[in-house]
Amino acid sequence: MIVGVAREIKIQEYRVALTPQGAHQLGRDGHQVLVEQGAGLGSGFRDDEYLRAGGRVVERTTLFREAELIIKVKEPLPVEYDLLRPGQVLFTYLHLAPNRQLTEQLLERGVTAFAYETLEKGGQKPLLVPMSEIAGRMAPLIGCFYLQRPEGGNGLLPCGVPGVQPARTAIIGAGNVGAGAARIAAGIGMETVVLNRGIEKLRDIDQAFKGAVRSRILDDDSLLEEIAAADIVIGALYATGGRTPLFITRDMLAVMKPGAVIVDVAIDQGGCAETSHPTTHDDPVYSVDGIMHYCVANMPGAYPRTSTQALVNATLPYIRTLARLGAEEAVKASPELASALNLKGGRIVHTGVAASLKGKSTGGLHE
Repeated sequence: MIVGVAREIKIQEYRVALTPQGAHQLGRDGHQVLVEQGAGLGSGFRDDEYLRAGGRVVERTTLFREAELIIKVKEPLPVEYDLLRPGQVLFTYLHLAPNRQLTEQLLERGVTAFAYETLEKGGQKPLLVPMSEIAGRMAPLIGCFYLQRPEGGNGLLPCGVPGVQPARTAIIGAGNVGAGAARIAAGIGMETVVLNRGIEKLRDIDQAFKGAVRSRILDDDSLLEEIAAADIVIGALYATGGRTPLFITRDMLAVMKPGAVIVDVAIDQGGCAETSHPTTHDDPVYSVDGIMHYCVANMPGAYPRTSTQALVNATLPYIRTLARLGAEEAVKASPELASALNLKGGRIVHTGVAASLKGKSTGGLHE
């Protein structure tokens, strides 16, 4: 199969979907690897490294014209829609639930689309885990930075000093993002609480942190109490294929401390705050009613060398299967890839995506 590695064009997205080592492995499997010029530079991988690995470095139109399987990190942007063609296979983070335009464009073009974020194995999301771990660990650090008064925050030093209380952080969600955020927040001395609707993950938090992190069941009362006391609120929720539930309404901002920071890691799936909207690394924050909002939709892209290597470690086995078997046979042979299939033949085939977009899993996109 001809595998195409597209260069990411999202603003300040520096990751790449395949390392030179991954290209070498695909070449050993008998596949041809096309790499768009400069695709790996943001992650520190030069074109000549891909050439030495057996890949071909080509310009964009050649890549999209010749590749049977396109692998990316982020979803195609509008300027890329016309490059896609019927029957082409796309494997990337898609996050279709909040992006109706992209869904319609992929359906119209007859693209077979697999999404990293919906791939399941043993009840887990192995292609989300590495990026979730990175985003989770980033979130408290970002929140701490924007607590600085010159950045619009309330001016409280997150770790405190002798005789002065440290900052407080409330983390909504106890999955990989939430656990990673708790590790860093508690590690730098912040008062930390994790809220989650299910008790089992909270038990995991209690066991992992041995009392250094508090845990609470997530309900209306506990959420209101904790965000009122918090200096940093981290949205760490995820809904498979669908939109993240909204937990923080605009009215609730009134109970928060002026200059508090919301880091909405869930923004890829629509965000968990009513006032959240996607931002970019070059313009990452905005203020609503005195509350700072950080809603960058590709947070791990800020650390592309680490993120790319972690991502490819997880994705490469599935890329190899898709390249070896083709989309149709791969779905039959691999339950994991079957769970990642979102669109096929102009129809939505993932029930979570279909429900979120008010569509039907067997009939395309409908109101």
